[in-house]
Amino acid sequence: MSREPYLADRLQGFGTTVFAEMSALAVATGSINLGQGFPDTPGPAEVLDVARAAIGTMADQYPPGPGTPELRTAIAAHVRRFRGLAFDPDTEVLVTAGATEALTAAMLALVEPGDEVVLFEPVYDSYAAAVAMAGGVLRPVPLSPPPADTEGGVWTFDPADLRAAVTPRARLLLLNTPHNPTGKVFSRAELDLVAEVVLEAGLLLVTDEVYEHLVFDGAEHVPAATLPGLRERTLVVGSGGKTFSTTGWKVGWACGPAPLVAAVRTAKQFLTYVNAGPFQPAVAAGLALPDAYFTGIARDLQRRRDVLVAGLRAAGLPTISPQATYFAMVDVRGVQPDGDGLAFCRALPERAGVVAVPAGVFWTAGHADLGRHLVRFAFCKRDEVLDEAVARLTRMSA
Repeated sequence: MSREPYLADRLQGFGTTVFAEMSALAVATGSINLGQGFPDTPGPAEVLDVARAAIGTMADQYPPGPGTPELRTAIAAHVRRFRGLAFDPDTEVLVTAGATEALTAAMLALVEPGDEVVLFEPVYDSYAAAVAMAGGVLRPVPLSPPPADTEGGVWTFDPADLRAAVTPRARLLLLNTPHNPTGKVFSRAELDLVAEVVLEAGLLLVTDEVYEHLVFDGAEHVPAATLPGLRERTLVVGSGGKTFSTTGWKVGWACGPAPLVAAVRTAKQFLTYVNAGPFQPAVAAGLALPDAYFTGIARDLQRRRDVLVAGLRAAGLPTISPQATYFAMVDVRGVQPDGDGLAFCRALPERAGVVAVPAGVFWTAGHADLGRHLVRFAFCKRDEVLDEAVARLTRMSA
Protein backbone atom coordinates (compact mmCIF):
# COMPACT_ATOMS: atom_id res chain seq x y z
CA MET A 1 0.00 0.00 0.00
CA SER A 2 1.46 3.36 -0.99
CA ARG A 3 1.61 6.12 1.59
CA GLU A 4 -0.40 9.30 1.12
CA PRO A 5 2.17 12.07 1.69
CA TYR A 6 -0.01 14.61 3.50
CA LEU A 7 -2.40 12.25 5.28
CA ALA A 8 -2.04 11.77 9.05
CA ASP A 9 -0.77 8.36 10.09
CA ARG A 10 -4.04 7.42 11.76
CA LEU A 11 -5.88 7.77 8.41
CA GLN A 12 -3.37 6.04 6.18
CA GLY A 13 -5.19 3.35 4.23
CA PHE A 14 -8.50 5.20 4.21
CA GLY A 15 -8.35 6.37 0.60
CA THR A 16 -11.11 6.63 -1.99
CA THR A 17 -13.76 4.06 -1.16
CA VAL A 18 -14.57 1.12 -3.39
CA PHE A 19 -18.12 2.49 -3.61
CA ALA A 20 -16.83 5.52 -5.51
CA GLU A 21 -14.81 3.28 -7.81
CA MET A 22 -17.71 0.96 -8.56
CA SER A 23 -20.24 3.77 -9.00
CA ALA A 24 -17.89 5.48 -11.47
CA LEU A 25 -17.53 2.16 -13.27
CA ALA A 26 -21.32 1.89 -13.51
CA VAL A 27 -21.54 5.32 -15.13
CA ALA A 28 -18.64 4.68 -17.50
CA THR A 29 -20.06 1.37 -18.73
CA GLY A 30 -23.79 2.15 -18.56
CA SER A 31 -24.21 -0.69 -16.08
CA ILE A 32 -26.96 -1.24 -13.53
CA ASN A 33 -25.58 -0.14 -10.16
CA LEU A 34 -26.38 -2.73 -7.50
CA GLY A 35 -23.27 -1.74 -5.59
CA GLN A 36 -24.16 1.31 -3.50
CA GLY A 37 -27.12 0.99 -1.17
CA PHE A 38 -29.56 3.72 -2.03
CA PRO A 39 -33.16 3.40 -3.25
CA ASP A 40 -34.14 4.63 -6.70
CA THR A 41 -37.72 5.55 -5.79
CA PRO A 42 -38.95 8.62 -3.89
CA GLY A 43 -39.98 8.46 -0.27
CA PRO A 44 -43.56 8.80 0.99
CA ALA A 45 -45.45 11.88 -0.15
CA GLU A 46 -46.40 12.68 3.44
CA VAL A 47 -42.70 13.23 4.15
CA LEU A 48 -41.63 14.87 0.88
CA ASP A 49 -44.49 17.37 0.93
CA VAL A 50 -43.48 18.65 4.37
CA ALA A 51 -39.91 19.22 3.15
CA ARG A 52 -41.13 21.08 0.06
CA ALA A 53 -43.32 23.31 2.20
CA ALA A 54 -40.45 24.04 4.60
CA ILE A 55 -38.06 25.22 1.87
CA GLY A 56 -38.25 28.99 1.52
CA THR A 57 -39.21 29.49 5.16
CA MET A 58 -37.15 30.10 8.28
CA ALA A 59 -36.46 26.35 8.27
CA ASP A 60 -33.72 27.18 5.73
CA GLN A 61 -31.72 28.81 8.53
CA TYR A 62 -29.76 27.20 11.35
CA PRO A 63 -31.90 24.86 13.42
CA PRO A 64 -31.11 24.51 17.13
CA GLY A 65 -27.84 22.70 17.80
CA PRO A 66 -29.41 19.51 19.23
CA GLY A 67 -32.06 19.49 16.48
CA THR A 68 -35.50 21.05 16.30
CA PRO A 69 -37.75 20.34 19.31
CA GLU A 70 -40.32 18.98 16.84
CA LEU A 71 -37.95 16.33 15.51
CA ARG A 72 -36.46 15.42 18.89
CA THR A 73 -39.96 14.94 20.28
CA ALA A 74 -40.91 12.81 17.26
CA ILE A 75 -37.79 10.64 17.67
CA ALA A 76 -38.52 10.05 21.36
CA ALA A 77 -42.16 9.18 20.59
CA HIS A 78 -41.12 6.84 17.78
CA VAL A 79 -38.58 4.98 19.92
CA ARG A 80 -41.12 4.58 22.73
CA ARG A 81 -43.81 3.42 20.30
CA PHE A 82 -41.72 0.78 18.53
CA ARG A 83 -39.03 -0.14 21.08
CA GLY A 84 -40.56 0.63 24.46
CA LEU A 85 -37.67 2.89 25.43
CA ALA A 86 -38.32 6.26 27.06
CA PHE A 87 -35.96 9.15 26.26
CA ASP A 88 -36.30 12.79 27.28
CA PRO A 89 -36.33 14.75 23.99
CA ASP A 90 -34.64 17.71 25.66
CA THR A 91 -31.64 15.93 27.18
CA GLU A 92 -31.49 12.41 25.76
CA VAL A 93 -32.00 12.91 22.01
CA LEU A 94 -29.52 14.50 19.58
CA VAL A 95 -30.12 15.10 15.85
CA THR A 96 -27.06 14.49 13.65
CA ALA A 97 -25.98 14.64 10.01
CA GLY A 98 -26.94 11.05 9.39
CA ALA A 99 -26.02 8.02 11.45
CA THR A 100 -22.42 8.32 10.21
CA GLU A 101 -21.93 11.60 12.05
CA ALA A 102 -23.61 10.20 15.17
CA LEU A 103 -21.20 7.27 15.17
CA THR A 104 -18.14 9.39 14.43
CA ALA A 105 -19.05 11.97 17.06
CA ALA A 106 -19.57 9.11 19.54
CA MET A 107 -16.09 7.76 18.88
CA LEU A 108 -14.52 11.22 19.16
CA ALA A 109 -16.37 11.96 22.38
CA LEU A 110 -16.13 8.62 24.17
CA VAL A 111 -12.83 7.04 23.05
CA GLU A 112 -9.41 8.12 24.30
CA PRO A 113 -6.29 7.48 22.21
CA GLY A 114 -5.27 3.87 22.76
CA ASP A 115 -8.71 2.75 23.95
CA GLU A 116 -10.00 -0.40 22.28
CA VAL A 117 -13.34 -0.66 20.48
CA VAL A 118 -14.86 -4.13 20.14
CA LEU A 119 -17.03 -4.76 17.07
CA PHE A 120 -18.23 -7.53 14.82
CA GLU A 121 -16.74 -7.85 11.35
CA PRO A 122 -17.41 -7.48 8.48
CA VAL A 123 -18.13 -3.86 9.36
CA TYR A 124 -19.71 -0.86 7.67
CA ASP A 125 -16.75 0.98 6.22
CA SER A 126 -17.00 4.21 8.22
CA TYR A 127 -16.54 2.43 11.57
CA ALA A 128 -12.82 1.81 11.23
CA ALA A 129 -12.22 5.39 10.09
CA ALA A 130 -14.24 6.82 12.99
CA VAL A 131 -12.28 4.78 15.51
CA ALA A 132 -9.00 5.78 13.84
CA MET A 133 -9.91 9.48 13.99
CA ALA A 134 -10.46 9.08 17.73
CA GLY A 135 -7.10 7.37 18.09
CA GLY A 136 -8.77 4.13 19.14
CA VAL A 137 -7.81 0.56 18.39
CA LEU A 138 -10.13 -1.96 16.73
CA ARG A 139 -10.73 -5.34 18.34
CA PRO A 140 -12.80 -7.23 15.74
CA VAL A 141 -14.90 -10.32 16.39
CA PRO A 142 -15.42 -12.35 13.19
CA LEU A 143 -18.86 -13.32 11.95
CA SER A 144 -18.95 -16.62 10.07
CA PRO A 145 -21.27 -16.95 7.04
CA PRO A 146 -23.69 -19.81 6.57
CA PRO A 147 -23.30 -21.96 3.45
CA ALA A 148 -24.60 -19.97 0.46
CA ASP A 149 -27.96 -21.17 -0.92
CA THR A 150 -28.87 -22.73 2.45
CA GLU A 151 -32.34 -21.53 3.37
CA GLY A 152 -32.60 -20.03 6.83
CA GLY A 153 -28.84 -19.88 7.34
CA VAL A 154 -27.56 -17.01 9.49
CA TRP A 155 -24.18 -15.53 10.25
CA THR A 156 -22.81 -16.61 13.63
CA PHE A 157 -19.92 -15.84 15.97
CA ASP A 158 -17.99 -17.79 18.56
CA PRO A 159 -18.70 -16.52 22.09
CA ALA A 160 -15.07 -17.26 22.95
CA ASP A 161 -13.96 -14.82 20.24
CA LEU A 162 -16.13 -12.10 21.75
CA ARG A 163 -14.75 -12.65 25.23
CA ALA A 164 -11.18 -12.78 23.94
CA ALA A 165 -11.63 -9.42 22.18
CA VAL A 166 -12.34 -7.66 25.48
CA THR A 167 -9.04 -6.70 27.09
CA PRO A 168 -8.34 -4.31 29.98
CA ARG A 169 -7.93 -1.57 27.33
CA ALA A 170 -11.48 -2.04 26.00
CA ARG A 171 -13.66 1.04 26.36
CA LEU A 172 -16.64 0.49 24.12
CA LEU A 173 -18.51 -2.14 22.11
CA LEU A 174 -19.97 -1.02 18.78
CA LEU A 175 -22.91 -3.19 17.68
CA ASN A 176 -24.70 -2.98 14.33
CA THR A 177 -28.02 -4.81 14.19
CA PRO A 178 -29.67 -5.27 11.73
CA HIS A 179 -26.19 -5.69 10.32
CA ASN A 180 -24.66 -4.21 7.17
CA PRO A 181 -23.23 -5.83 5.07
CA THR A 182 -24.36 -9.34 6.15
CA GLY A 183 -28.08 -8.71 6.69
CA LYS A 184 -27.84 -10.49 10.05
CA VAL A 185 -30.30 -9.72 12.86
CA PHE A 186 -28.69 -10.50 16.20
CA SER A 187 -30.86 -12.88 18.19
CA ARG A 188 -32.01 -12.34 21.76
CA ALA A 189 -29.63 -15.07 22.92
CA GLU A 190 -26.71 -13.35 21.17
CA LEU A 191 -27.69 -10.00 22.67
CA ASP A 192 -27.88 -11.57 26.12
CA LEU A 193 -24.26 -12.63 25.67
CA VAL A 194 -23.29 -9.15 24.46
CA ALA A 195 -25.01 -7.68 27.51
CA GLU A 196 -23.16 -10.05 29.81
CA VAL A 197 -19.81 -9.12 28.30
CA VAL A 198 -20.55 -5.38 28.35
CA LEU A 199 -21.65 -5.43 31.98
CA GLU A 200 -18.82 -7.67 33.19
CA ALA A 201 -16.20 -5.42 31.56
CA GLY A 202 -17.95 -2.13 32.36
CA LEU A 203 -18.02 -1.12 28.68
CA LEU A 204 -20.06 1.53 26.96
CA LEU A 205 -22.30 0.28 24.15
CA VAL A 206 -23.07 2.10 20.90
CA THR A 207 -25.72 0.48 18.70
CA ASP A 208 -26.25 1.30 15.03
CA GLU A 209 -29.90 0.46 14.28
CA VAL A 210 -30.53 2.33 11.02
CA TYR A 211 -32.15 -0.74 9.41
CA GLU A 212 -34.49 -1.33 12.36
CA HIS A 213 -37.65 -1.35 10.21
CA LEU A 214 -36.22 -3.35 7.28
CA VAL A 215 -36.40 -6.86 8.78
CA PHE A 216 -37.75 -9.91 6.96
CA ASP A 217 -39.25 -13.37 7.43
CA GLY A 218 -40.58 -12.71 10.90
CA ALA A 219 -37.13 -11.96 12.35
CA GLU A 220 -37.31 -9.62 15.34
CA HIS A 221 -35.08 -6.62 15.89
CA VAL A 222 -34.38 -6.37 19.62
CA PRO A 223 -32.69 -3.13 20.69
CA ALA A 224 -29.86 -3.96 23.07
CA ALA A 225 -30.80 -1.00 25.25
CA THR A 226 -33.95 -2.86 26.30
CA LEU A 227 -31.91 -5.57 28.02
CA PRO A 228 -31.44 -5.36 31.81
CA GLY A 229 -28.62 -3.06 32.82
CA LEU A 230 -27.87 -1.70 29.35
CA ARG A 231 -30.11 1.35 28.99
CA GLU A 232 -27.90 3.49 31.23
CA ARG A 233 -24.71 2.71 29.27
CA THR A 234 -26.03 2.55 25.68
CA LEU A 235 -26.14 5.13 22.91
CA VAL A 236 -28.74 4.17 20.27
CA VAL A 237 -28.08 5.51 16.76
CA GLY A 238 -30.85 5.74 14.15
CA SER A 239 -31.62 7.46 10.86
CA GLY A 240 -34.47 8.46 8.62
CA GLY A 241 -32.56 7.79 5.39
CA LYS A 242 -33.26 4.08 4.99
CA THR A 243 -36.75 4.19 6.49
CA PHE A 244 -38.01 7.00 4.23
CA SER A 245 -35.83 6.46 1.13
CA THR A 246 -34.12 9.80 1.74
CA THR A 247 -30.50 8.79 2.14
CA GLY A 248 -29.26 12.12 0.76
CA TRP A 249 -31.00 14.16 3.44
CA LYS A 250 -28.60 12.86 6.10
CA VAL A 251 -30.91 13.13 9.09
CA GLY A 252 -29.83 10.82 11.89
CA TRP A 253 -29.96 10.80 15.66
CA ALA A 254 -28.53 9.43 18.86
CA CYS A 255 -30.56 8.58 21.95
CA GLY A 256 -29.26 7.61 25.37
CA PRO A 257 -28.71 8.72 28.94
CA ALA A 258 -28.19 12.46 29.24
CA PRO A 259 -24.45 12.31 30.14
CA LEU A 260 -23.66 10.17 27.09
CA VAL A 261 -25.71 12.38 24.75
CA ALA A 262 -24.12 15.52 26.20
CA ALA A 263 -20.66 14.10 25.51
CA VAL A 264 -21.55 13.26 21.91
CA ARG A 265 -23.18 16.67 21.44
CA THR A 266 -19.89 18.32 22.47
CA ALA A 267 -18.08 16.60 19.60
CA LYS A 268 -20.94 16.93 17.11
CA GLN A 269 -21.21 20.71 17.48
CA PHE A 270 -17.69 21.09 16.07
CA LEU A 271 -18.34 18.78 13.12
CA THR A 272 -21.42 19.93 11.19
CA TYR A 273 -22.83 22.07 14.03
CA VAL A 274 -26.31 21.70 12.52
CA ASN A 275 -27.80 20.29 9.31
CA ALA A 276 -30.87 19.64 7.19
CA GLY A 277 -33.10 22.45 8.45
CA PRO A 278 -36.01 21.91 6.01
CA PHE A 279 -35.74 18.14 6.28
CA GLN A 280 -36.06 17.94 10.05
CA PRO A 281 -39.82 18.67 10.12
CA ALA A 282 -40.26 16.23 7.23
CA VAL A 283 -38.55 13.39 9.09
CA ALA A 284 -40.62 14.25 12.16
CA ALA A 285 -43.75 13.77 10.04
CA GLY A 286 -42.42 10.47 8.75
CA LEU A 287 -41.73 9.09 12.21
CA ALA A 288 -45.40 9.64 13.06
CA LEU A 289 -46.72 7.66 10.06
CA PRO A 290 -49.06 4.76 10.91
CA ASP A 291 -47.74 1.28 11.61
CA ALA A 292 -48.91 0.11 8.19
CA TYR A 293 -46.22 2.22 6.53
CA PHE A 294 -43.40 0.56 8.44
CA THR A 295 -44.68 -2.98 7.95
CA GLY A 296 -45.32 -2.17 4.30
CA ILE A 297 -41.77 -1.05 3.52
CA ALA A 298 -40.36 -4.22 5.07
CA ARG A 299 -42.79 -6.40 3.12
CA ASP A 300 -41.99 -4.66 -0.15
CA LEU A 301 -38.24 -4.86 0.38
CA GLN A 302 -38.49 -8.55 1.30
CA ARG A 303 -40.20 -9.17 -2.04
CA ARG A 304 -37.38 -7.36 -3.85
CA ARG A 305 -34.85 -9.39 -1.92
CA ASP A 306 -36.55 -12.59 -3.06
CA VAL A 307 -36.48 -11.45 -6.69
CA LEU A 308 -32.77 -10.71 -6.62
CA VAL A 309 -31.76 -13.77 -4.59
CA ALA A 310 -33.68 -16.08 -6.91
CA GLY A 311 -32.13 -14.40 -9.94
CA LEU A 312 -28.61 -14.58 -8.57
CA ARG A 313 -28.99 -18.25 -7.75
CA ALA A 314 -30.47 -18.98 -11.18
CA ALA A 315 -27.41 -17.29 -12.68
CA GLY A 316 -25.16 -19.73 -10.85
CA LEU A 317 -24.17 -17.33 -8.07
CA PRO A 318 -24.63 -18.98 -4.64
CA THR A 319 -26.32 -16.39 -2.44
CA ILE A 320 -26.82 -15.87 1.29
CA SER A 321 -30.37 -14.59 1.72
CA PRO A 322 -30.31 -11.81 4.36
CA GLN A 323 -32.64 -11.42 7.33
CA ALA A 324 -32.69 -7.63 6.92
CA THR A 325 -31.21 -4.51 5.25
CA TYR A 326 -30.71 -3.73 1.54
CA PHE A 327 -28.08 -6.32 0.66
CA ALA A 328 -27.40 -9.93 -0.31
CA MET A 329 -23.99 -11.60 -0.31
CA VAL A 330 -22.76 -13.89 -3.10
CA ASP A 331 -19.95 -16.46 -3.00
CA VAL A 332 -18.10 -16.06 -6.32
CA ARG A 333 -15.68 -18.97 -6.01
CA GLY A 334 -17.74 -21.08 -8.40
CA VAL A 335 -17.49 -18.51 -11.21
CA GLN A 336 -14.22 -16.77 -10.29
CA PRO A 337 -11.57 -19.49 -10.18
CA ASP A 338 -9.24 -17.61 -7.83
CA GLY A 339 -12.11 -16.47 -5.58
CA ASP A 340 -11.13 -12.83 -6.00
CA GLY A 341 -14.27 -10.77 -5.37
CA LEU A 342 -12.61 -7.50 -6.34
CA ALA A 343 -11.52 -8.89 -9.71
CA PHE A 344 -15.01 -10.30 -10.20
CA CYS A 345 -16.60 -6.89 -9.52
CA ARG A 346 -14.21 -5.04 -11.80
CA ALA A 347 -14.97 -7.44 -14.66
CA LEU A 348 -18.72 -7.72 -14.04
CA PRO A 349 -19.74 -4.49 -15.85
CA GLU A 350 -18.17 -5.73 -19.09
CA ARG A 351 -19.38 -9.29 -18.62
CA ALA A 352 -22.96 -8.52 -17.57
CA GLY A 353 -23.61 -4.77 -17.41
CA VAL A 354 -24.10 -4.95 -13.62
CA VAL A 355 -22.09 -3.45 -10.76
CA ALA A 356 -21.64 -4.98 -7.31
CA VAL A 357 -19.23 -4.32 -4.42
CA PRO A 358 -16.46 -6.68 -3.25
CA ALA A 359 -17.15 -7.56 0.37
CA GLY A 360 -13.51 -7.82 1.34
CA VAL A 361 -13.55 -4.07 1.99
CA PHE A 362 -15.86 -4.64 4.96
CA TRP A 363 -13.25 -6.58 6.93
CA THR A 364 -10.71 -4.78 9.06
CA ALA A 365 -7.09 -4.29 8.05
CA GLY A 366 -5.32 -7.59 7.71
CA HIS A 367 -8.53 -9.64 7.66
CA ALA A 368 -9.76 -8.91 4.11
CA ASP A 369 -9.06 -12.49 3.06
CA LEU A 370 -11.95 -13.63 5.25
CA GLY A 371 -14.36 -11.97 2.82
CA ARG A 372 -12.26 -12.04 -0.32
CA HIS A 373 -14.63 -14.50 -2.06
CA LEU A 374 -17.81 -12.57 -1.22
CA VAL A 375 -19.59 -9.86 -3.20
CA ARG A 376 -22.46 -7.63 -2.06
CA PHE A 377 -25.48 -6.82 -4.25
CA ALA A 378 -28.16 -4.23 -3.33
CA PHE A 379 -31.83 -4.99 -3.94
CA CYS A 380 -33.35 -1.63 -2.88
CA LYS A 381 -34.19 -0.87 -6.52
CA ARG A 382 -37.27 -0.69 -8.73
CA ASP A 383 -38.77 -3.93 -10.00
CA GLU A 384 -37.79 -3.21 -13.60
CA VAL A 385 -34.19 -2.52 -12.57
CA LEU A 386 -33.93 -5.77 -10.63
CA ASP A 387 -35.58 -7.71 -13.46
CA GLU A 388 -33.12 -6.32 -15.99
CA ALA A 389 -30.15 -6.98 -13.70
CA VAL A 390 -31.28 -10.57 -13.22
CA ALA A 391 -31.74 -11.01 -16.97
CA ARG A 392 -28.22 -9.69 -17.64
CA LEU A 393 -26.68 -11.94 -15.01
CA THR A 394 -28.56 -14.93 -16.40
CA ARG A 395 -27.27 -14.21 -19.90
CA MET A 396 -23.75 -14.02 -18.49
CA SER A 397 -24.23 -17.42 -16.86
CA ALA A 398 -25.54 -18.93 -20.09
